[in-house]
Amino acid sequence: MESSFTITRIRGIPIGVHYTWLLALALMSSSLAAQYFPSTHPGWPRSQYWIVGTLAALLLFVSVLLHELTHSFVAQARGLKVHSITLFIFGGVSNIQSDSEDPQDEFLVAVVGPLSSLVIAGLCWLGYQAVPGSTGPANALLGYLWLINLMLALFNILPGFPLDGGRVLRAILWGTSGSMVKGTRWATYVGQAVAFGFIGWGVLQVFERDFLNGLWIGFIGWFLNSAAEATRRQVEAQETFRGITVARVMQANPPMVSPALPVRELVDEYILRRGLRAFPVARDGLVVGLITLSDVKHLPVEQWDANTVGAIMTKPPLKTVGPGAELRKALDLLVTEDVNQLLVVEDGAVLGVLSRGDVMRFLQMRHDLGLDR
Repeated sequence: MESSFTITRIRGIPIGVHYTWLLALALMSSSLAAQYFPSTHPGWPRSQYWIVGTLAALLLFVSVLLHELTHSFVAQARGLKVHSITLFIFGGVSNIQSDSEDPQDEFLVAVVGPLSSLVIAGLCWLGYQAVPGSTGPANALLGYLWLINLMLALFNILPGFPLDGGRVLRAILWGTSGSMVKGTRWATYVGQAVAFGFIGWGVLQVFERDFLNGLWIGFIGWFLNSAAEATRRQVEAQETFRGITVARVMQANPPMVSPALPVRELVDEYILRRGLRAFPVARDGLVVGLITLSDVKHLPVEQWDANTVGAIMTKPPLKTVGPGAELRKALDLLVTEDVNQLLVVEDGAVLGVLSRGDVMRFLQMRHDLGLDR
């Protein structure tokens, strides 16, 4: 997720914080300190409310992190790659690089999240019962944490895709229909119905003069609706790639350039004249890098004559894909690795270059010919 920074790694998974998390932390802390704890535990000094409120907000996000870690650990156990976990204003999200190929994997990865929140709620409830007295900070924290984790579990099990419950529903529909596309389509429709329910609830709260809560509930509904619709479009778009290999879309037999070639000559004779954006760089028949339009753009124009391709090219290890790979897998690699092109390699030989632009042109041509209907 963009606009986030990594704070630590757990089992190789980067744990990131989005800037909106800081806003959520501030709002949550102030709400707990000014409203929740004064109403449940009156008589504390003002400073104590702020200390307990801030600690409770932090522990809530620790609970969210544990929830997301269970998703990620189960995903890793099922052979799926986990890119990162990001905490943001709505809680947290596990960025799993590869899609499930089996509805059982989807079900297990999804259902473990709400179960983990229920376990945390149960442990906090036991601690709440065990702590003597009902007015101290420890009792207040445990009481809040068991209740909020129970609410987190119940909220996430709602069949509102992309909530965990929506993913569980997709796995069930996928398993019964035998089609991931159909499962996604119906799960996202249900998710949008849930989203519209939240939006309607939020509007009702506004009319009842609870403006802030109404705005927040409506915003959650908007987020769920947007996420469900985006997921459905993405899966339907990926379906158009079924059976299409990289070899059908790539730029075959791309011209090789020498690392000693001046950047000015590269621009004039290759990029502008041939209209290509990327070229393998070879020395004595061996590929030693990849030069792209992006590499050139980072070099000031007045330095093009003084620099060679070898000075600015992207050096190995280079991202590659095989000619027989499914196009949707190659597109996933382009996105997850945040690159604009891949070398197409087979048995050590470069057969072509696949760029995001090639994929977009292919899709546009299919659309113009009516082949995507």
